[in-house]
Amino acid sequence: MFKMTGYKLVLAAAVLVLCGASSGFDSEDSERWLVLPRLLKSAKLEVLWDNELPIKKGENLKKLFILGERVYALSDRNYLISLDREKGQILFSKTVAAGAAVDELRLYADELMFTLGSTLVEIDVKNGTERKARRIEFGIKCPAARNSEYFYISGVDKRLHVLNAEDGVEVFEAAAENNSMITSIAAGEDFVVFGTDAGNVISMAPNRRPIRLWQFDAGDGIVGQIVRNGTSLFFASKDMQVYRVDAVGRTNRRLVWKYQMSGVLERAPIVADNAVYQYARGKGLTAIDREKGRAIWSLADGVDLLAEAAGKAYVITKDRKLVVMDNATGKKLYSVNFARVSLYAVNATDSRIYIGDENGRVACLRPAQDSGQATVAGR
Repeated sequence: MFKMTGYKLVLAAAVLVLCGASSGFDSEDSERWLVLPRLLKSAKLEVLWDNELPIKKGENLKKLFILGERVYALSDRNYLISLDREKGQILFSKTVAAGAAVDELRLYADELMFTLGSTLVEIDVKNGTERKARRIEFGIKCPAARNSEYFYISGVDKRLHVLNAEDGVEVFEAAAENNSMITSIAAGEDFVVFGTDAGNVISMAPNRRPIRLWQFDAGDGIVGQIVRNGTSLFFASKDMQVYRVDAVGRTNRRLVWKYQMSGVLERAPIVADNAVYQYARGKGLTAIDREKGRAIWSLADGVDLLAEAAGKAYVITKDRKLVVMDNATGKKLYSVNFARVSLYAVNATDSRIYIGDENGRVACLRPAQDSGQATVAGR
């Protein structure tokens, strides 16, 4: 047995106190952040804001959406919280529907739209007030679309129902010649496009009569939504190919490229400035050059795109890591542990990354400022 002198006892006690304090600081720091700022620094990211939302005990956040200038967090009880994208401030929070779960939100001008069973609901983006709830006399197959004059709704009767936006009166119906189910709709002021489970992509005039402008046929059914970007349309098919088709004038179209994936496609591509990102079951995420239709990189454990900025893609993986990919070289640059992140929003419009957890924590990250000094707001 050995003995400590008085000096050594004091020194040992001091070390224990410091270790305990250090451990306490780490624990406090860990509890405060969804992702620790010091971990983000290694990936050259910083926290713009980190917010705790007013979620009740027993209630969980289930989805995040980026629509216009706002972030929308939706709970499993249809409690919707609108936040300012820049500062994370809560703009409104309220229960928007009772009963069946709301799965998809769409934005048109100053209205949010969603379907609840056979009801089409419109709410004001400013305060969440319900403007209209239209009972539809047929089952709804996919999210509705609209332009300034009409709603376009796919029915389980395999018809595209066109309703007057003002009073909800049906103007006409349209359908594919092969009577296939309509699985996706994209509406604009110049033309409307719908896709079917037989692989048809059909463009029609947005007026009071069902006038077909052109048709493109993929090898199999269209999966997920058709993504419109200007006059370009991007979509995925059950034939395991991703397509880019451009509208040429009013009555024609051109296949720009198609890219063969190596796995089953179950959702729409993500179209960003630099690339098109497509997930394939069991094969991960692939980045495709938007103009040339060639693969830039594939990440086997990649699940989704969080954001794209300055030639870099920020990808969430199946084991809850953030991986930063270089779209110029196709190489992996950094990775960060996102173990606490269970929710995220796909952002294809700018460099902000929006993440959250089921308990109501939501954070916004961004590429670090040129000064290299991380900043934190919203706490």
